[in-house]
Amino acid sequence: MQKSILITGADGQLGSELQKIIPLYPEFRFSPTDINTLDLCDIEALKTFKEGNNIDYIINCAAYTAVDKAEDEIDLCFKINRDAVGNLATIFGGNSKIIHISTDYVFDGTSDRPVMETDKTNPQSVYGKSKLEGENILLKIAPDSIIIRTAWLYSSFGNNFVKTMIRLGKERDSINVVDDQIGTPTNAADLAKAVLHIIREIEKRNIYLPGIYHYSNEGKCSWYDFCLKIHEISGITSCKVYPVSTAGYPTKATRPAYSVLDKTKIKKEFNLMIPGWEESLGKLVL
Repeated sequence: MQKSILITGADGQLGSELQKIIPLYPEFRFSPTDINTLDLCDIEALKTFKEGNNIDYIINCAAYTAVDKAEDEIDLCFKINRDAVGNLATIFGGNSKIIHISTDYVFDGTSDRPVMETDKTNPQSVYGKSKLEGENILLKIAPDSIIIRTAWLYSSFGNNFVKTMIRLGKERDSINVVDDQIGTPTNAADLAKAVLHIIREIEKRNIYLPGIYHYSNEGKCSWYDFCLKIHEISGITSCKVYPVSTAGYPTKATRPAYSVLDKTKIKKEFNLMIPGWEESLGKLVL
């Protein structure tokens, strides 16, 4: 019998990439939803949806991700990143396996080595705090959930760093990009494949391994390095890119200075191969 998968936040970067590859997974039946078709903050709407649909898996891509704006829209940020997750867990937790997408922002960015799932969380922004509380409420209500923390996400959909750097590279003679924040760019298309690979592995092996996992592409770079590679791949040569420190480029929200994620656990538990960030960036079609 076909297993059913509910995708929430299906119009975002990751949700859109998931929708794109649905035809490659004919063994599953997908229900992509966004806020217009299923508002996760409306618990009655969730109850009604559950009554009319038998859902085996939920991939929760819905999130408030405007990191700087969140410093002002605190209530809205927590409503989406914490309360909505609690609603999902309350209504579906007993019957559906929840795979929830979280972020490197739950850490403070002071590590000097790739961050492991067991490392101490210490978010420094409203966004990071809201995502951590979302994780905590999910594990409290539905402890057998899977949480996947990712970082520096980009795709051919929505607004992201790659699109911004290409636009600015074409519009300007020069730009300043931060060079003292280190992490790993993650192509949302790779994360989408990884999530469905995990569900396929669970079904194939008939083994479910709940818990927290880290996923990004392999390797590491600064935002400055990332921008240089984006311009190289895009053939942009007329824009000079200058490195600048975080202190020289202040933002409303504090970003982690170091957010390279250790992916040993997810690769081992789910037999997962992860491509390098430069290779994945080269595959992006805008």
